[in-house]
Amino acid sequence: MAMLQHTLGIFLNPDSEWKAIREDKSSFKQVFLSHIPFLALIPALASFYGVTQVGWSVGSGEAVKLTVESALSLSALTYVALIAGIFVLGEFINWMAKTYGVAESEEQRHYEGTALAVFASTPLFLVGVFNAYPSIWLNATAMLIAGAYSVYLIYEGLPIVMNIDKDRAFMYASSVVTVGLVLMVTAMISTVLLWGMGIGPIYVD
Repeated sequence: MAMLQHTLGIFLNPDSEWKAIREDKSSFKQVFLSHIPFLALIPALASFYGVTQVGWSVGSGEAVKLTVESALSLSALTYVALIAGIFVLGEFINWMAKTYGVAESEEQRHYEGTALAVFASTPLFLVGVFNAYPSIWLNATAMLIAGAYSVYLIYEGLPIVMNIDKDRAFMYASSVVTVGLVLMVTAMISTVLLWGMGIGPIYVD
């Protein structure tokens, strides 16, 4: 219930929801395990359905699909990568907290950093549902809009969750956004390397 409340609130009234998230007495494990394993299923399952049941077309050609086995392995890798990415981002936010003068206990900072990573990335997980229809333009547009809103949530939520002034929060949030972009690029490079090792898509004949 709390998961649904925070997820809806972060869209409907982000300022109030960030304050509620800060006042929440959950632990790092509670906020991470109650959200990310479920949210990460959205893009992973939607992608599996999209590439095996719908397929994608280039020009006027027939739809191209992946085999179930290939799609399953790629979806599983995507699922693990998404969970790992949010964990790393949360740890980075926690690690940088002292640098930017966050006066909280280690346990509280750990929760706050993880909560910020989890809820700021929620829009990106939710638009993963569009992967069920593999269209480059549709998915790119959805990701661009969700990415922009996630960046907004980081800048808006960080001073509230971490309880610091907006000047320090701006530099802190900029560092977080930079790390997020680095993680995204790293994931893309890792995908190319995996494909080069033969762990790539297998198409239906």
